[in-house]
Amino acid sequence: MNFVLELKEISKVVDYLHGKIDNKNVVVLLRGDLASGKTTLVKEYIKKLGLNENVTSPTFSMQSCYGTNIYHYDTYNKTLNEFIALGLLEEFEKEGIHFVEWGDEKLEELLHSYGFELIVVNIAKMDSKREYLING
Repeated sequence: MNFVLELKEISKVVDYLHGKIDNKNVVVLLRGDLASGKTTLVKEYIKKLGLNENVTSPTFSMQSCYGTNIYHYDTYNKTLNEFIALGLLEEFEKEGIHFVEWGDEKLEELLHSYGFELIVVNIAKMDSKREYLING
């Protein structure tokens, strides 16, 4: 699915993702340049669920948790081997939704090989809009 939207229209992407996720255990890989809106998408998803959480990019903490089963990771400064060595791969075994900012193709391949259900969201900046390409 492909969306080209202004920020004020992001609820359309969130609604679509929410329908695809449908309370399943899933890993959502978020890809895009700096300031493309990866964290904003997670923030809006959390808001849609009615959770009153302070959503920020977990760049330095590596993982944030919201509610009882929503996990948010940032792999910007970590290689796949570092991510695995930190034990974060095992976190995906927890029931819930796992949003991973900067989830690259290597991580995608590895998660597929382990049988995890994946959704990949590519976000591209386009002047005052964003393009969201959703696969999975």
